[in-house]
Amino acid sequence: MDFIFMLTRDDRTVTDCLDVLDTVGELGIGHIGFKDIGVDPGTLARLHRQIKAMGASSYLEVVSTTRDQALASVKAAIDLGVDQLMGGTWIDETLALLAGTGIHYLPFVGEPLGHPTRLAGDPERIAADCRRAEAAGCAGVDLLAHRAADADPLALVRAARAATTGRLVVAGSITTPEQIAALAAAGADAFTIGSAAFSGALRPDAGSLRSQLTTAVSAAAAPTR
Repeated sequence: MDFIFMLTRDDRTVTDCLDVLDTVGELGIGHIGFKDIGVDPGTLARLHRQIKAMGASSYLEVVSTTRDQALASVKAAIDLGVDQLMGGTWIDETLALLAGTGIHYLPFVGEPLGHPTRLAGDPERIAADCRRAEAAGCAGVDLLAHRAADADPLALVRAARAATTGRLVVAGSITTPEQIAALAAAGADAFTIGSAAFSGALRPDAGSLRSQLTTAVSAAAAPTR
């Protein structure tokens, strides 16, 4: 399972994102993402160049809940040239903008609410949204399973896995190796962690960001039971 390190806290890119990359680059993390809020466009451009110089795949996650703001985030992703665009719910408009760019799109499934984002939707809704995204031509889906307001997180993951052959990324509020193992067993292809690493939640007995990320990397590489 892939670990996507998000340079974000509380759904915003951390203001010292460039310094953070400098300190964790040697860990060999192959998937690194950010949001288009929290820092200015110039910093985002430098950040993206640095991620690609490390040899990692880049991700931008859309968290805006209005159509115009979400599509502005899509355009930001195109300008940056990221590898993967996650989030947002305006699938047809987003795919039209991304046509010919080579950027893979993984929309939110369910109904994201508020900021920080919560997720409304039962397993049946999640499965239906996954099928719709795949039929539209999306590369996969972005599932905020552990921010679910109406259902068991793992039930949502299993429903999504059964409904799509695309890439299933689980994002948001993942704080323990046990959660990571459970996501792998339920069929997730990747997971994101940002806030939990910066707050020290993944490994409360350790103080460094490096220790937090090493824990996530090890959990991602563990065999699925």
